Amino acid sequence: MKYLIGFLIIILSLNTSCNKNKTTKNVNEVIDSIKIDSSRIVNTIGETLIPKAKKELANWKEYQNLDEFMLKYYNISTMEALVYSKELSDLVKLMKDTIRVDKLNTLNVIARFNVLHNEALRLADMAKIPSITEEEVNEEVGKILNLYASVNSKINTIYKAEDLQNSLEIDIETPIELEPEHRKPTIRKIPTRVSSKKDN
Repeated sequence: MKYLIGFLIIILSLNTSCNKNKTTKNVNEVIDSIKIDSSRIVNTIGETLIPKAKKELANWKEYQNLDEFMLKYYNISTMEALVYSKELSDLVKLMKDTIRVDKLNTLNVIARFNVLHNEALRLADMAKIPSITEEEVNEEVGKILNLYASVNSKINTIYKAEDLQNSLEIDIETPIELEPEHRKPTIRKIPTRVSSKKDN
C-alpha cells in the first residue's frame, strides 16, 4: 500500500510538471514566432483616479494590485505583453469578483469590468497562437489600456456626481437669514406726447 501511494504521488508530480512545461513551451513558441525588435509598445497613461476616489478605493486590495500591474503595460515590449498576459487576466478577474465599494457595485460599472476582463483573456489567448502578429498584440494592448482608462473614468464620474449632489443640498433645519433689501426709489417716466399733424 505504501508503494502504491508513493507511486501515485510520483505520477501526479510528473503530470503537473509536464503541464507547466507544455504551457511554457506554447508561450515560448508564440514569442519565437514574432520577430521582436528593440521597439516597445508605448502608450500615454490614461485617466487616473481623482483624489476622493483614490481615498475611497485605498483599501480595495484587488484594485490596487491591478492598478500597480497596469503600469507595466504603458511601456512594454510585445514579448513582455504576452508573458504577463495570464497574470493580467487573473488580476482583472480578482478585481471584478471582489468589488469592495458598495457604490461601485452597479450594472454599468460591472459591465466595464467584464469587458476589460474579456479583452485581458483575449490577450492571454494570443500567447497560445503561433501565427499571431506583433501588430495584433499592440492593438490588443491599446484596447486594454483604453478600457482601463474607461473604468477609472466611470469611477471618477460616480464620485464627482456625489460631490455635486452634496454641494447642491441645502440644510433645511438651519434657518437662512436674508439681508433686508435696499430698494432704490423707482422713477416713473411720464411719456411725452408726440405731436401730430392733426393737432396743428
